This record gives sequence, structure tokens and C-alpha cells, in this order.
Amino acid sequence: MVKKTVLISLAAIGAVGAAFSILPKATSAPRRDVPFKLGNTTWPSYQAFKKSFARCGTRGLSADEMQRVESDLALTQQVQQKNGILINGRRTLTVPVYFHVITDAAGAGNLTKTQIQGQIDFLNKSFAGQDKLSNNTTPNGAAANTSFRFVLAGTDTTANTDWYNANDETAMKTALRKGDAKALNLYSCNIIQYGLLGWATFPSWYSGNPKDDGVVLDPETIPGGSFAPYNLGDTATHEIGHWLGLYHTFQGGCSRINDMVSDTAIEARPFFGTWPPVTDSCVGFSFPGKDPVENYMDYTDDAFMYKFTTGQNKRMELQSITYRGY
Repeated sequence: MVKKTVLISLAAIGAVGAAFSILPKATSAPRRDVPFKLGNTTWPSYQAFKKSFARCGTRGLSADEMQRVESDLALTQQVQQKNGILINGRRTLTVPVYFHVITDAAGAGNLTKTQIQGQIDFLNKSFAGQDKLSNNTTPNGAAANTSFRFVLAGTDTTANTDWYNANDETAMKTALRKGDAKALNLYSCNIIQYGLLGWATFPSWYSGNPKDDGVVLDPETIPGGSFAPYNLGDTATHEIGHWLGLYHTFQGGCSRINDMVSDTAIEARPFFGTWPPVTDSCVGFSFPGKDPVENYMDYTDDAFMYKFTTGQNKRMELQSITYRGY
């Protein structure tokens, strides 16, 4: 039986060990013992921010939805094998991106062409397996060069204070969304005021509500934004991982099913902050490997996440064929 996502207490941040020095992609990080503010929301400390479970607002699938997805993917796998098509065979699947910049009436939230292109460039870097820590290493194993590449298909800017504050997401998406199931629509607006950096829809939802399809993220999470330690572009990578069908690495907690990906170690809870040391939240013979804290589908600081796995690429590819018509 497929389990629903279990939201449980979060792991403590691991301090960098003196005998094992790992450098992040960038060195900015919040102090843990003072009030922590993102946008209009302030937590008493970074620990309190962690415990709020803030970062990703993507709604999880129900147990029934998850079972239907697994049945659909199994059928796709059979059909592709019968046709001699190798899933995860290093094909290139090009994703057109429509970037919708939402501002308030005074222009808050506006992004330049350079900033938008910087996010697209980072997506291509991260999905190509080229993201590394700032010392040019991948200490928890090399990242997969996934099948996905992103091309900016169009941009627009809309001044609407209600949409900027995410007060009418349905109206915003209905008015602005472009393209078909293959098209990624990114909407940037002020969602950090709700304690969230981004959210996404899953590919299996597209047929039921095409206009809702896409990713919402706060503009200050793109490369060079103000929301350190989440300002290197990884929020978009994380949310697009959902848009392509991935669950969080901690999906289901310590269960044999977990995130439905065989090469991501099973993890009980999201990891916040920096590493090492690397936690091992699910112990025992049935749960080999330490937590995949370097993975884009965890909650690690941007500077310390750099990886999709081969298994995650296969799952994204299967879902893109099944639900997005690739």
C-alpha cells in the first residue's frame, strides 16, 4: 500500500566538521541564534523557521493518486520497451519556458531580462549535472546528466497587486498561461510573506486542470536574489522536479516505498541547513545509505544541494512521456 507523505519534526542542522571541510556553492548563510526574516515574515530563529516546515508549498498526492500514477508509469514502461525505446537513454527533452513576472502597482517584484536568463541558465546547469559546491567538488557522488533542457520561449510582466500577493492564483494562471502540456509556465510573485519559497503542480494533474499547470516561486529565490540561503536558483530546480513528477526525498518517511526512486537513500524527514555531518534518519538493514542531503528534492540550503540521480531522471522522463506528451 502506498503511504501518504508524513510531516514530522525536522532534523537539526549539522555543523561543518573540522576534519572534513566542505565548501558550499556560496558562503552566505543565516545566523541560527537571531530572528530570521524572509519578506514580511519573521521567525524567532532559523530553528523556528525550520520547524515551520517552510520552503515548498507543493501539495502532496493522495494515496489513491499515487497508486494511479504508478499504474500509469508501469504501462508506459511496458509500451516503451515493446517499441524498443530505452527510458533514461540520454535523450534530450527540450522544455519551453514562459516566465511570467508579477509585480505590485508600484513595480515591486520586477525582474530584468538578465535575471530571468540567469535562472534559465541555472536550470540547464542543474539538470545537466554540472552544479557543484564552491570548491568544484561533488563529495556525495556525481550528479546525473538528466534528459531535460530549458529554453526561454517568452516573458511578460503584469502589474497586479492581488496576483503579486498570490491572492487569486486561478485568475492569474487563467489569464497568463501559454503553451501545451510540454510548456513550463513560471510565475514569480510575493509568496515568501506566507513562509513559502515556491510550489508546483504534478504532471498527472495536467489533464484535469490544464490552466493550473506550472510553478510559482518568489522572485528573490532566483540567482542573485535577497533570500539567502535560498537565493542561488535551486528553488526553481526543486519545484520543476515536482512539475516533472518527483516527490521529496523524505516522501513517506522511513518506508520501503519512500519517494519511488531506488537510488535515493530513504530519509525520515527533510534536511535543513548545511552538511557535513550527514544525517542517517532511517537506520537498519532495510534502509541503507545516509540521507540524500545533497539532492535537489530535499530542503538543504541552496549552496549545499547539487544533485539529481539517474533514478530520478528516469522517473521524470517516464512521467513526461505519460502525461506531457514527449
